[in-house]
Amino acid sequence: MNALPVHLPLHGSRRCRREVSRRAAGAMLVLLLSCGGCGGGSSSDSGTTQDAGASQGKAATPTVLDWTYPAYSPPDAWEWKLPSHMPAPRVPANNPMNAAKVALGRYLFHERRLSGDGTMSCASCHEQARAFADGKDRPRGITHVQHPRNSMGLGNVAWHATQTWSNPVLMSLEAQIPNPVFGTEPVEMGVNDSSVQEVLKRLASAQDVDYPARFQQAFPDAKGDPLTWENIFKAISAFERTMVTADSRYDRYLQGKATLSAQELRGRQLFEKAECTQCHQPPNFDDQFVSVETTTLKVRYHNIGLYNLNGRGDYPKENTGVEEITANPADMGAFRVPSLRNVAVTEPYMHDGSVATLEEAVAIMAGGGRNITSGPRAGDGRANPHKSPLVRDRGLSAQDRADIVAFLKTLTDETFLSDPAFSDPFRKDAASPPMKDRRGIDR
Repeated sequence: MNALPVHLPLHGSRRCRREVSRRAAGAMLVLLLSCGGCGGGSSSDSGTTQDAGASQGKAATPTVLDWTYPAYSPPDAWEWKLPSHMPAPRVPANNPMNAAKVALGRYLFHERRLSGDGTMSCASCHEQARAFADGKDRPRGITHVQHPRNSMGLGNVAWHATQTWSNPVLMSLEAQIPNPVFGTEPVEMGVNDSSVQEVLKRLASAQDVDYPARFQQAFPDAKGDPLTWENIFKAISAFERTMVTADSRYDRYLQGKATLSAQELRGRQLFEKAECTQCHQPPNFDDQFVSVETTTLKVRYHNIGLYNLNGRGDYPKENTGVEEITANPADMGAFRVPSLRNVAVTEPYMHDGSVATLEEAVAIMAGGGRNITSGPRAGDGRANPHKSPLVRDRGLSAQDRADIVAFLKTLTDETFLSDPAFSDPFRKDAASPPMKDRRGIDR
């Protein structure tokens, strides 16, 4: 994508994860679909074209977005330092990478003064030791109201075609980040009309960080004061794009630098034999991977049979998936496939954090869904009429499942979990990010 894909309102309903209201998001989705229709035109913002595999009017089948990507020319000379099996990501033309911007983004990602009451930062829900997830089933914002969705890990976020659990409209980091900052239902960082200018003043007057100088160095071509909300989001996005996780034992095994045990190798074979790779495809072990080499992508969301309320296929009303945006009944309970990189440290699992362990998650997927036998959410998800046909009982033994878990643990990148380039710069023992304009990040 060569520019910010879409420009979205900053407030929305809780059912839409505050990103945009169902009506606004649905209208945006229709616009995106129409931009790339039979005429083959492309969206002037996104640089992509979109076709609908199933339109909103055809409720019998889940929505499929058929996106194409133009030839890509990097807007900068950034050095990604990737293994050969990991192609570089696309970077928006209006937010090229530079070292000063990344260093600024690191401060802002960990900056509590960026929230309405000065108590919460992006890192509050995205902890490095947990691959930038948070270890909670669902996080709470500054008002302590629980969010309906689990915090996703941010490793390799630069390669995601969409940026949340169930909103196909949010195709860039720059478009997604305003939502946790300004969202109201539920409140996360809680910046609102009464504090939006106050937060900027806090940053400008900070005594421990020279933010005016850092913004000037990060955005040297800015006209006027560069300390703006738009540049805050661009800097955080640039920093998040450097969250590359590609140095696990699995990665080193592919490069001939490490070995896997017999159990891990068998787990890898079973992972492929059980067709887990249909949704969790290397190198990022998801199905929305976009790189400089991508020309086409079918964007799908999947119902994996976690719920089946009242035997009708319903999911809990606060979490009905991409159906909230598309209004397509066949999209009930459909969510984005998360990456499995670092999956061993990102528990609990699923969109609502309702699965406590990796072993339980593998058992659910291998068994074709989850059967809840009692309580208000009772129902056999394995029989959910909207469940993806890719999710079915694979007949795996307990040992088979244990072997798959062993393989998945090889996807943990210990370097990523402790790399000082991502650490909290406000810690007393943290090295200060450089302000000089250099290319790449020293490891």
